[in-house]
Amino acid sequence: MTSLLWLNGELVPASEARIDPTDRGLLLGDGLFETMRVAASCVPLLERHLDRLTAGCVTLLLPPPDRIMLRRAVGDLLVASGLEDGSMRLTVTRGCGPRGLRPPEQVQPTLMLTCAAATEAIPGPVRLGVSRYVRDGSSPLSQVKSLNYLPMVMARMEAVAAGYDDALLLDAQGNVAEASAANILLMLEGRLVTPPVEDGALSGTSRARLLEAGLCVEQSVPFTRIREVGAGWLVSALSLQSIVSVETHELGEDAGQERALRAFLFGTVAS
Repeated sequence: MTSLLWLNGELVPASEARIDPTDRGLLLGDGLFETMRVAASCVPLLERHLDRLTAGCVTLLLPPPDRIMLRRAVGDLLVASGLEDGSMRLTVTRGCGPRGLRPPEQVQPTLMLTCAAATEAIPGPVRLGVSRYVRDGSSPLSQVKSLNYLPMVMARMEAVAAGYDDALLLDAQGNVAEASAANILLMLEGRLVTPPVEDGALSGTSRARLLEAGLCVEQSVPFTRIREVGAGWLVSALSLQSIVSVETHELGEDAGQERALRAFLFGTVAS
């Protein structure tokens, strides 16, 4: 992370930034976040992320932040940090409140924007283990990027402890949902599919772009069919990673498909 961040309207050194100890984001995970790619000193998909943030705020009954202010904050932090390529994270909480679950009558959200430089290497392939945690596609909260990320944190930790790189989460019916921090793309019956939101998949920005362009389709994938999958990838706003295995099932490679996906999403082709 860079040494500067934007907090509630001001650029401040990260070492001097302070969050109030009564902030509900800190105490209760009451808030949302967006992780955005920075390329050539801009956030190319900023409006998509702000759209999803606004929708998430509506779901959480949280006043959406002013877009003009957020656009200005992004520009100010990019200039001040000198960041050319990397990522930004926008965090919104319900702000400070009294002890207990009920928020105050007048909400003053806490807004924070941080950024980090990109790493040089393209993320490598991953081995997935099936998590004991289940995604609930029927819950409105499954469609927001909530600060309550503990199930995903635990899923990733347990997968790594078991010798995998990441976790594959299913829904209650045993359908593939997503990984701990990414959507899933699978080659099945000769076409590229991604699980529907009804099966617990988050509506990711990269996933949405691929669906809009007709480069993949939504389809439920029962885990019992995982051995029929020829190739697969994890996709997020920041990266595309090939899946080499799911539990004991080894997946194949599809270099042509991966080049096409990488070029569409990020304008680059893996060497």
